[in-house]
Amino acid sequence: MTGADTTQVLGISIPSAEPIFLGIVGAHIAFALVAVLSGLGAMLRQKGRGRHSQFGTIYFWSLFGVFVTMGILSIVRWAEDYPLFILGALAFASAYLGRTAIRHRLLRWHLTGMGASYILMLTAFYVDNGKNLPLWRELPQVAFWFIPSLIGVPLIVYYMIRLPRFTLGRISN
Repeated sequence: MTGADTTQVLGISIPSAEPIFLGIVGAHIAFALVAVLSGLGAMLRQKGRGRHSQFGTIYFWSLFGVFVTMGILSIVRWAEDYPLFILGALAFASAYLGRTAIRHRLLRWHLTGMGASYILMLTAFYVDNGKNLPLWRELPQVAFWFIPSLIGVPLIVYYMIRLPRFTLGRISN
């Protein structure tokens, strides 16, 4: 603890010492770790039913948990955290778009929505925590807003180009 209203965890300052707030932060971190790992698992698996969709379902619901806990944390500290709320809302909306798109067999929309949600989630993480991370703390704050996109958007474009050509982007039987 560094002050009456700050808690240090692994070198990261948490702006509260209140047990309920810290509990929500703990749940938020747990959901975020599951989202990052399951999202990565979905990206690395062969696309289609099976492991890819299992990891994708875990990703979607853990991102929902991140969104809910982030919403609570943002309300408590709105003046400081509203940009994180916007990023989190966009991340979940993108994942929802991606999940809905695959149900309608729209592969390109699925890829774009899920990829954008992952980029937005990582952007929020780095905007909030980059200043505390080795190597990242050497970068200017503005870099935290753009590095995930500079890496993720070209990957999305690459895979969009590699997708087979379907009529209107739909999977055909």
